[in-house]
Amino acid sequence: MSAGWTAGAVRAKALVGRHPGVGSAREVAACRTLDDALQCLTATPYARHARTAAGLPEAQRAVTATLLWHLRVLAGWLPQGGVRLLVPLAAGFEIANVASRLAAPGDRRADTPQPYRLGALETAWRSLAQAGTPAELRVALAASPWGDPGGDTPWAMVTGMRMAAARRTAVAVTPARRWALGRAALLTARERYVYQRSLPEPARRDAVRLLGARAPSAASYREFRALLPSTAGWVLAGIEEPGALWKAEAHWWRTVQVDGAAMLRDGRYGPRVVVGAVAVLSVDAWRVRAALESAVRGGRPREVFDALV
Repeated sequence: MSAGWTAGAVRAKALVGRHPGVGSAREVAACRTLDDALQCLTATPYARHARTAAGLPEAQRAVTATLLWHLRVLAGWLPQGGVRLLVPLAAGFEIANVASRLAAPGDRRADTPQPYRLGALETAWRSLAQAGTPAELRVALAASPWGDPGGDTPWAMVTGMRMAAARRTAVAVTPARRWALGRAALLTARERYVYQRSLPEPARRDAVRLLGARAPSAASYREFRALLPSTAGWVLAGIEEPGALWKAEAHWWRTVQVDGAAMLRDGRYGPRVVVGAVAVLSVDAWRVRAALESAVRGGRPREVFDALV
């Protein structure tokens, strides 16, 4: 293993070691106000971005901004070409930038968040940011690694990008392939059986590629579950009805945590350790965001938060 990968893996483990984990997230979740919750974060890496947050959306965005900053730091320690491993794993930030832009086309209101600064982790953001209309944005997506989303409505573009992110991760990041397939299954199940919508055609093709030819066209949720390959169906184990998909979402995050922690324990300093670190850092950010929402609600009963994490 090259010295660059060794340095990157050491840095990855150091970043993970500074994050609060489940115990601290439970303390945040038990707070009765957002101010109290933010006070709990003062000794964590999230404090730098979150200390001035004025409300829940801003506080949650500060948490994800911290995650992105640490991924960018990690990318700077990787050897030449190593950043390509992180770009698909950071795709959610670019999707968030596009979704924010679509929420207020042509209207840069004061409360519209600034785009995430992606640096070397962008896929095509500089090109997408130049698009002035949804139609232009679709053209820019089609000319990029994201591919044509199949429509220029906000739903079509965001759904297409989310499925494309799963496809790109499955292809380019072997250690994360299982997570990508589970994510594709969740996205398909939610669109088909909760919202009763057919996937945009490009997203359907990606779903077929990831989940097999028959599952994405299943007439019912029960049939969909039965047709999924085991590499993707694990995420819906025990979820009998589409209305309980929030439990599958929590299961997906717990699985990413367990798998990522196992990769971090790998004795070989290489790509698997880096992917494991990204997984654990991402789960930590998701957990803290959920804890902040709990605090804003006056502190959910502990068992409710535990059901999420």
